[in-house]
Amino acid sequence: MLRRSIIVLMVALFAVGEMSASIVFAQDTTQQQPQKKRRTLFDMLFGGGDDQQDVLPPAPVVTKPKKAALPAPVKPAVEKSATATRLAVFGDSMATDLAKALDRFYTDDPNIVVINQSVGSSGFVRPDFFDWDKTATEQVAKNSFDIAVMIVGINDRQTIKLDGNSMKPLTPEWDDIYKARVADFVSAIHGANKPLIWVGLPPTSKADFSAALGQISGIQRLAVFAGGADFLDIYDKFVDDNGNYTPSGPDLNGKQVKMRKDDGIHFTTAGADKLAFYTSQSIKLYYRGGGAVGIEVADALAGTDAAIMVRPPYQGLGQTRLLEVAGAVIPLSQTPKRATDLVTASTVTPTDAAFDVNQMLDAPVGRVDAFGVGRDPEKPDDVSAGPVAAATPAPAAPAN
Repeated sequence: MLRRSIIVLMVALFAVGEMSASIVFAQDTTQQQPQKKRRTLFDMLFGGGDDQQDVLPPAPVVTKPKKAALPAPVKPAVEKSATATRLAVFGDSMATDLAKALDRFYTDDPNIVVINQSVGSSGFVRPDFFDWDKTATEQVAKNSFDIAVMIVGINDRQTIKLDGNSMKPLTPEWDDIYKARVADFVSAIHGANKPLIWVGLPPTSKADFSAALGQISGIQRLAVFAGGADFLDIYDKFVDDNGNYTPSGPDLNGKQVKMRKDDGIHFTTAGADKLAFYTSQSIKLYYRGGGAVGIEVADALAGTDAAIMVRPPYQGLGQTRLLEVAGAVIPLSQTPKRATDLVTASTVTPTDAAFDVNQMLDAPVGRVDAFGVGRDPEKPDDVSAGPVAAATPAPAAPAN
């Protein structure tokens, strides 16, 4: 009995101490972090409370990379024809500026509609964020566009991770993987007989970043050329007279305006409109108007005698072809006469013997090359007379 009373008394004393500590702790409003509960005598005698050995740190939250998706097509402000050519603009935030500018460029044309399919922060390095190769295959299968425009790369100066290996940017291993991914995108679109216009990257304000983008654009160019698509180089369109980056330049009306945003990368409205104009010149190769699209570029010499002439290659299509010549008309009745001779001539026509100075003596009197000693064409030559006698001097005058 006595032992039990002592235990109850000790528990009561410890309980009072805990209550005092709790009151003091509650009054301390400056304490922000919660404190762990102290183990009491009651907990030690009868169990309970927190076991320090069972307290584990919270497990790290493992999240998968956020997936991006293509934007939903926006209804054009101006009504378009039901059979309008669908121009899809793929790429990163650069493509966003270009898509808006192309939409402004073709606003009054009811036969072409621009579809913005840009995904910000995307590229070919992080397919876990957005996979352009997979997207190209899916969009071709859906037949969601007629002509494709692509501009991408400002987010691609990153490490490529593949099969547990990491390739640093712009190393030979990195270049090979990057080129293969671009080639797969080109193959998916161009292989489906859909025109693809790949727009190169412009210079940027930071020299090192601009140099890296130049290398990335060069890799893209090789892959695009090899795949038979068109590559539009815009670098020289946005530099100064010395070939360096400039934030301003002439707009479509020749007025000096700001072309690049303050970040030194993206385009202003005027810069995007200028980019859209240059892009439209390549689009003309395929867009015929009225909803018609052709993947082959018109050859003004096709069907003529000059068709066998070797023309310079266009944009690296893997074959030689000629740019469309606007307004070139070749009459059906016209028969080329010399094209074959100029191209296929394999022998040299023999020429006459070298000039003989004696021919000057045979020139007829009165001709410009007679030089006063020519022969008289009215008198036959007397070959038997031998050498011409010297002229007989006039008789001397009689002396006085």
